[in-house]
Amino acid sequence: MIIQTFSRYSKTEFVAVRFGNVLGSNGSVIPLFKKQMAAGGPVTVTHPDIIRFFMTIPEAVSLVMQAGALAHGGEIFVLDMGEPVKIADLAKNLIRLSGYTLGVDMNIEYTGLRPGEKLYEEILTKEEGLQKTANNLIYVGQPLEFDEVHFLSELKKLEIAASEESRDVKKIVSGIVPTYHIREEDKERDEEMYEELLSLGKASHEEPVVEDR
Repeated sequence: MIIQTFSRYSKTEFVAVRFGNVLGSNGSVIPLFKKQMAAGGPVTVTHPDIIRFFMTIPEAVSLVMQAGALAHGGEIFVLDMGEPVKIADLAKNLIRLSGYTLGVDMNIEYTGLRPGEKLYEEILTKEEGLQKTANNLIYVGQPLEFDEVHFLSELKKLEIAASEESRDVKKIVSGIVPTYHIREEDKERDEEMYEELLSLGKASHEEPVVEDR
């Protein structure tokens, strides 16, 4: 939404590029799995059925370059990343290729989904649509329809709330992004965290103890 707004009011062409998980990049699961195996394991996966789309670094670079060539401003470019991959299968294959035997000298531990984590990954939401480009591996999403004046006003509120570390940040985001909904369990967790931080904040305002030296 920000990119579309910038593109509309700027001489610069702003476009968005949607990535899958880039293999071998910072934050990728493969370096994490390798680190866990080097430490003797276990390799941790959140859920046995969790799936993600993957792309290589050359594919990611190519997408950015070609998106720049195809862009007119405000588009959302998406790479056709084929079929999604089970993270558990990826972990099993990496364990085998690293010379370990699963269940003998290396194990997988399922830790459970993190708050807000999805089991299945969406490449594009229904609201964004999908159209082909001249490159049969690159698609472009339809621009989103929204009230730009209201959006910019709410974005300013979000900026202030974020700088003040307000508890209303998620609420403001949910008012800006129609497809973002705060789950009840997340509200409860956030409330508990806020109360805990509040108590720590009160404690931090106590007079410091100064020792004579």
